[in-house]
Amino acid sequence: MPIPQPAARTGGQILVDQLLIHGADTAYCVPGESYLEVLDALHDVRDRFRLINARHEAGAADMAEAYGKLTGRPGICMVTRGPGACHAAIGVHIAQQDSTPMILFVGQIDRATTDREAFQEIDYRAMFGTVAKWATQIDDARRIPEYIARAFRVATSGRPGPVVVALPEDMLTDTVVVEDARPYRPAMAKPAPEDVSALTEAFAAAERPLLLLGGSGWSDPASAAITRFAEANGIPVACSFRRQDIVPGLSPVFAGDLGTSTSPALFRRIAQADLLVVIGARLGEMTTRTYAALTPPNLSCRLVHVYPDPDEIGRVYAPDLGIACAPGPLAAALEPVDLGRRAAWADWCGLLHGEYLADSTPSEDSPWPLDMAQALSAIRDTLPKDTVVTLDAGNHTGWPQRFLRFGRPGRILGSTCGAMGYSVPAAVAASLRDPERCVLSFVGDGGFMMSGNEIATAAQFGGRPIVLLFNNGVYGTIRMHQEREHPMRVSGTTLENPDFCKMAEALGAHAERVTRTADFPAAFARARACGRPAVIELVTDPEQISTRTTISALRKAAR
Repeated sequence: MPIPQPAARTGGQILVDQLLIHGADTAYCVPGESYLEVLDALHDVRDRFRLINARHEAGAADMAEAYGKLTGRPGICMVTRGPGACHAAIGVHIAQQDSTPMILFVGQIDRATTDREAFQEIDYRAMFGTVAKWATQIDDARRIPEYIARAFRVATSGRPGPVVVALPEDMLTDTVVVEDARPYRPAMAKPAPEDVSALTEAFAAAERPLLLLGGSGWSDPASAAITRFAEANGIPVACSFRRQDIVPGLSPVFAGDLGTSTSPALFRRIAQADLLVVIGARLGEMTTRTYAALTPPNLSCRLVHVYPDPDEIGRVYAPDLGIACAPGPLAAALEPVDLGRRAAWADWCGLLHGEYLADSTPSEDSPWPLDMAQALSAIRDTLPKDTVVTLDAGNHTGWPQRFLRFGRPGRILGSTCGAMGYSVPAAVAASLRDPERCVLSFVGDGGFMMSGNEIATAAQFGGRPIVLLFNNGVYGTIRMHQEREHPMRVSGTTLENPDFCKMAEALGAHAERVTRTADFPAAFARARACGRPAVIELVTDPEQISTRTTISALRKAAR
């Protein structure tokens, strides 16, 4: 009997078939005429694949990046050529710096007009070559299965990251006969037995060990495994910038995070550690306080660096032991290990966790009408355990990072590259995946004006995120630096804002304005109960420029 041959399909149909084969179920887009054939093919599978119009390509890319963080699978973004791709570029940059699996599909000009500066023509290999793991273009529809399978593998293997695929408009209309690819499987490095032995020997010889966890690739089972290992052995754990959900904040081993809201006490303890074991995190300037907390290239303590990309190990700091390995397999290998040193490390571990608890407890006396430390502490124990918190860029994120508790199955999603405008679209993506899940977006007045319109997407598709909008009338982080370097010389950092409640209501959201601490819990309860997107405008004093200082204190120190 002859083997059945595949049916003839357009390039657009072949592409959509590959997405389904590889397990994709959602794409975030702004439609464009350059990839009409893909949009048409998606119409035929709308019972199996959800297409979400994000209203702006930057928001679409941020939503796809957030999907990748939440699921560990590539978030899919589709944009048109030229301006569409340029708008989406920031999402690619976030995915690259955050090690998030993502695939950006860009509609492209016809092949026949290449190199004539055609309408909206850009060379995407050149444009994205330094910010994506792989940037390519498919010129032959018969190779679509090959390219898409490779895109999924590259996005998820080793150190995860973004892939950009350009799709010439006329290639998508070509009708060809080609077999489908097999479902992809990511390549994941696992530790050799001798690596695990060397690591356990390093732990056993230490007097003051410290685990630093971060990066991507931490599934719920991997997070649970490393938590059980740390708790069974009494090893204190810190997390890198915006990765506090790997270990529960109330675990007796949790010591805090290394980022923009780090306790000064934690930096002092890092200097006292005689063994630092870094798993999954890069040792960049954010985690190391611009390399001041850990001086390169050689540390005063022993350093073990575990990372999925061997090229990252030793890039800045020379490790005593480097292991090229994904976090999950190493966590599984360590979980059953009993080092027999728990009693010896009890005081050290208890000291670090106690200092974390003290630092995350707000002062009972506050001069501020709306004190967000007290406000967030009042609700943090009432939040569901699977709450998703999304963070924008800016000093306002210091309050949730310092005063909320994190841990799986809850998640914290934030751009580690400092991109403003990320939080709202990320929260919309999280809420659209599970509208019953509590999703909190923390955003400043500056960031909200960059991407607040994505609330309309949530309203259209049934999402219910709660946006906590900090309105202090300034670009807080830049004002902080400005007052430190050039006190009382304010330039470009003051904002005149619109009526945010009216704006949110026009986008389809429930909206309230809060000016006093005592009013926040009731407003938050109403937002959770409203059954639609919600925005709570939080009017805060710009004098309280961060969780740890004021403008007056910065000016005084600069004298």
